[in-house]
Amino acid sequence: MNNKIIIINGPNLNLLGEREQSQYGSITFKELEEICTKKSNELGLKVELAQSNVEGELVNIIQESRKKFDGIIINAAAFTHTSVAIRDALDIFRKPIIELHISNIYKREEFRQKSLISDIVTGGIFGLGVDGYILAIISMQKLLKNEN
Repeated sequence: MNNKIIIINGPNLNLLGEREQSQYGSITFKELEEICTKKSNELGLKVELAQSNVEGELVNIIQESRKKFDGIIINAAAFTHTSVAIRDALDIFRKPIIELHISNIYKREEFRQKSLISDIVTGGIFGLGVDGYILAIISMQKLLKNEN
């Protein structure tokens, strides 16, 4: 493959810029897509972004990614804490995966402090706002070049 990555976003992330700006900032999802695409291009990565509010659709995206992508960056959002199905799909991926959260889930409500995917991903970025996406893209590029 040619350093192709996918950035998968879970429920309600399509409403960035509209929802809880104190937690998620004011950048819209469209602006986030543009930022991620620009950074990926700078690093020689081909990137695709996906977002769904539907658990089964996210599972399908992850399953299809096995044959199309070299790495996954995932912000599973609320499904981080509830979806064994997403966890199982990620576990089958068997390539680098970075878990990402805009907010620090470990400083939030107790039910958000348990990630069902943290123990199967390559690494995680939490609480650094949308800059976490840039850091995840840089880290993924290094993982794919075996620099980490």
